Amino acid sequence: MAPHGRCCEGDHQHRETPEMGVEYSLYTKIDKNNLECLNEASEGTGKTVFKPWEERLNFEIFVESDADEELLFNIPFTGNVKLKGIIIIGEDADTHPNKVRMFKNRPGMTFDDVNAVPDQEFQLHIDNSGLLEYATKVVTFNSVHHLTLHFPSNFGAETTRIYYIGLRGEYSEAHHHGVTICTYESRPNIADHEKLKDNVTHRVQ
Repeated sequence: MAPHGRCCEGDHQHRETPEMGVEYSLYTKIDKNNLECLNEASEGTGKTVFKPWEERLNFEIFVESDADEELLFNIPFTGNVKLKGIIIIGEDADTHPNKVRMFKNRPGMTFDDVNAVPDQEFQLHIDNSGLLEYATKVVTFNSVHHLTLHFPSNFGAETTRIYYIGLRGEYSEAHHHGVTICTYESRPNIADHEKLKDNVTHRVQ
């Protein structure tokens, strides 16, 4: 389906370059075994929207919300990410989400936690081709090991449907700091004992 031109001015830009497939490869750095999508109608479908750029227009694979229009993704990475941009592809219909709220490094969020102030949020425009990129605040989304995406609403439908979530940025391996072992002097310092003699009172039984 061709876009119906419902886009307007905002904090996004139109992008389509040959490098997009390389730039949008952070999906390979997601710990999918621990990725969680709350309120998905079919279990496990939330993971499927994080896929290669070349498969972004595969509309046979998608996640749809269940009880209402909300979706919440808890996305752990295998290292640290500097997040620079995000693309959301949905239907050219009212099921397309109209807002995304983003939280940095807050693992295990639930719908009880989403009233917190997000690190950034975007008003989304209907995009069923992946041409709209929303640029994140790189200073804020530096050193991200966990990303939470909350989609609170859509354009009026009872449920929300998403086909693709693309994440653009840089990846670095996590640094694991070992335990620092401190060695203390085991032999007493005689000089210290000489100083203590004056302060010790010997009691005679």
